[in-house]
Amino acid sequence: MIHALLRHLAAPETARRMGELAAGAPASAPLSLRLELPAVATDWLHLLPAGQPWWYRARPAHGEFRLGIGHALHVASAGSNRFAALDSAFAGFCRNWRRTGPALAFAGFAFADDNAAPLPNAVVAIPAILLECIAGRCSVTLSAPAGNVGQALAMWPSWLAGAPGLRTAAPRPARPDPLAEQAWMARVVAALRDIAGGRMDKVVLTRCRQVEGSAPFSPSDILAALNGQQPGSTVYAHGNGQHTFLGATPERLVRKLGRQIHVDALAGTAWPGSPALADDKNRHEQSLVVRAVVDALTPWCDAPPLIGRPDEYPAGRLRHWRSRISASARAGSTLFDLVRALHPTPAVGGFPGEAARRWLAAHDERRHGWYSGGIGLLTPEGDGEFSVALRSALIEGRQATLQAGAGIVAGSNPEQELAETEAKLGTLLAALESAPPACAQGSRSA
Repeated sequence: MIHALLRHLAAPETARRMGELAAGAPASAPLSLRLELPAVATDWLHLLPAGQPWWYRARPAHGEFRLGIGHALHVASAGSNRFAALDSAFAGFCRNWRRTGPALAFAGFAFADDNAAPLPNAVVAIPAILLECIAGRCSVTLSAPAGNVGQALAMWPSWLAGAPGLRTAAPRPARPDPLAEQAWMARVVAALRDIAGGRMDKVVLTRCRQVEGSAPFSPSDILAALNGQQPGSTVYAHGNGQHTFLGATPERLVRKLGRQIHVDALAGTAWPGSPALADDKNRHEQSLVVRAVVDALTPWCDAPPLIGRPDEYPAGRLRHWRSRISASARAGSTLFDLVRALHPTPAVGGFPGEAARRWLAAHDERRHGWYSGGIGLLTPEGDGEFSVALRSALIEGRQATLQAGAGIVAGSNPEQELAETEAKLGTLLAALESAPPACAQGSRSA
């Protein structure tokens, strides 16, 4: 596959077609040339770059794998108007976007609008090289600003060298931290006291775990493990050359196709040895999410949203209640309008949303990277999909920060909520522990 890619990049025909796209275009206009590649099964993980920003999104059960390398164009924002700023900037890209076929941009954002380290608070980017394998059909889309085509053609081959091989890092056993666990359960008790006092109905509290590897962690190995362990989830990652944020999420925030909207209302958790998913606490927690999603969507829709029957949704060893909600968007509604309306859902913030956010700010809630924010894809036509960034790890060399949360509602038991976060943290810990040896990467590069 790499040889076919390099042949395309070196072919005079590629330079000629990019030149034709650039003719008469503003220097900042995005150009995208889509080329077909040999049909093989690949997850692209052998091509994760070492020194360029990159994006990864896979839905293994659907045979869908995408890798974006480098940025042709990107814009970052922060603050209370961050989604409106990205919406405006992306619309500007799309007005002059010249392309020979389907093209995509990636985007990601943090839970809170003031969290800006070590990743941008919110960003949208057109990848310079987009590699796709959908049900065995492979393609590459090459993108560059019209005024930068020559330089891009010269640089692209070096970006396909892939990262240097890393030894698989074995996580060193983490020492129990009973004081931190007791402090977290004390926060649960405080939340329950305020819930009983009528200040809110639900709040989501998170825990972190710092894990050190025996060697630098290999993002490609961890992502391969997640692809194998959670084929029904969306496996995602973004790297900036120093940090990698990755995970596997069961929750769609919103999908827009034309005017059709699809949202997951997901809450309630069960795992081996836990209370039944169908208990009153889990059902109540999920009902709050459904109510909030419908309330948030209604102003943007032509008619009241339709709520599907709740079902059990597996995510590795965990199970959740999920209701699928669909609606028809009002004319002119954008994907970022819907993201702004929905985020944060009660599944990651609480209910009512404003009261829960005030409570979290007052109690020094801290979320790393884009955990419980969103990560997604956008098309020039205005379609796209965002997933809630759950079950995540923020990786820097030998250090990994894992984060997981639990929804606290009336009837929550602090010890049981602690156990729930342990089960969720175990998702990423299992991927770190079972990442395949580096020599196995060749099996993914067919």
